[in-house]
Amino acid sequence: MAEQSAPELRSAPAPIRIVLADDQPLVRSGLRVLINDTPGIEVAGEAGTGTEAVELAASLAPDVVMMDIRMPGMDGIEATRRITAAGATPHILVLTTFDDDEYVYAALRAGASGFLVKDMALEEIIAAVRVVAAGDALIAPSVTRRLIGEFASRPEPAPPGRELGAITEREREVLALVARGLSNTEISDRLHITVATTKSHVARLFTKLDARDRVQLVIIAYEAGLAVPPR
Repeated sequence: MAEQSAPELRSAPAPIRIVLADDQPLVRSGLRVLINDTPGIEVAGEAGTGTEAVELAASLAPDVVMMDIRMPGMDGIEATRRITAAGATPHILVLTTFDDDEYVYAALRAGASGFLVKDMALEEIIAAVRVVAAGDALIAPSVTRRLIGEFASRPEPAPPGRELGAITEREREVLALVARGLSNTEISDRLHITVATTKSHVARLFTKLDARDRVQLVIIAYEAGLAVPPR
């Protein structure tokens, strides 16, 4: 009788490691308790200033930095810019409030992958962390539209954008719809193409425009004048 081999043991996936950056200890404490009670996610460190956030991002190499915008000294926007410019691995998830539109836009331009509203439900916070840690972007369509509406209505011209000459006319249409916050399914319905085709167009836009995620596509579209407020 042949000897039966022992079942192969599968190691559990490594937990998502987070650095909390907020100048309010009470906010950090609350988030730490909520996150550490969630399987598969752990707090690796805490920062009370932007400078500390940059230092911890470099020394701890977390998966995600939850970054407050308004902090003394170096704010969250500059900290985000320095972390992403250093080629560090963390994805930046901005902590904000509803009246922070301009700050959110600046943080996204600095390299943030998404944002959290501070009074969101725990389930939404955890879902956001998982989405960003997986390399995706998190930006709600309603906020995308609000940001675009806010900045498109300003009298000053948009800053010089990235060269779009390499993209096709269809890719330009897809980019404009991404910038309006539409999902792949909504873009497919709007352009009467399959979801798979839409995904292919978006993937090519990432490559051609050297964009890290959909958030960067929104910023590129705005700077190129393709992002207009929805009617």
